[in-house]
Amino acid sequence: MGLLTGKRALIVGVASNRSIAWGIAKSMRREGAELAFTYQNEKLRGRVEKFAGEAGSEIALPCDVAEDAAISNVFDRLSEHWPHLDILVHSVAFADRELLEGDYLGSITREGYLRAHEISAYSFAALGKAARPLMQGRDAAMLTLTYIGAVRAMPNYNVMGVAKASLEANMRYMAADLGPEGIRVNAISAGPIRTLAASGIKGLRGFLNHVEKVSPLRRNVTIEEVGDVAAFLCSDYASAVTGEITYVDCGYNATGSDGLE
Repeated sequence: MGLLTGKRALIVGVASNRSIAWGIAKSMRREGAELAFTYQNEKLRGRVEKFAGEAGSEIALPCDVAEDAAISNVFDRLSEHWPHLDILVHSVAFADRELLEGDYLGSITREGYLRAHEISAYSFAALGKAARPLMQGRDAAMLTLTYIGAVRAMPNYNVMGVAKASLEANMRYMAADLGPEGIRVNAISAGPIRTLAASGIKGLRGFLNHVEKVSPLRRNVTIEEVGDVAAFLCSDYASAVTGEITYVDCGYNATGSDGLE
């Protein structure tokens, strides 16, 4: 019997088989959860429907998190399949590529700042608000994905780091709001992984090599390892864990900036 047997999870943010969201989906499916997925647009529909099929699901719903009506529609349609929801996974982030190069003040724009926060941070609150009615009375869990750039200034991460800091604060306020209803809210701060989203950050290859050299485990994390921690955090075994950021980065966050000697 798996950790998540009998639970139903909505995964928002699968874009490829290298995405962290897919690693989470695989772990949750292995642990017995029923899964549903969203896709951003028609271009991604076929890909996400294929992933859903591989996870034993026929539920793949359109959702552009920049549109409130689209978010509302997801849960209206999901309720046609499921009477309740136990797990919400938010793995969504965006910043214009030109804002992820050079120095922070040199690249930042008002429009880009607002867009990064809308997609990367506000969307978690919007999804949580819409999911809330389906999750009440379920000892449910919400989970989002953050990064160490939220608490440390990282080269080329720029506005995304500021948006992730907003996301982390968002998570804590959501945890405080939803805790009395038995709904837990947490975040995973994963180490760098060569995903489609991360490929837009200049210098990623060099940073992966750096983390492999200086992290206590002397390697980089995988999407499967992040998925396993996600499955635990959304299971009843983590029933007293909420409002927390769990680092899954081979210990990199615990080291000094120059690494270990």
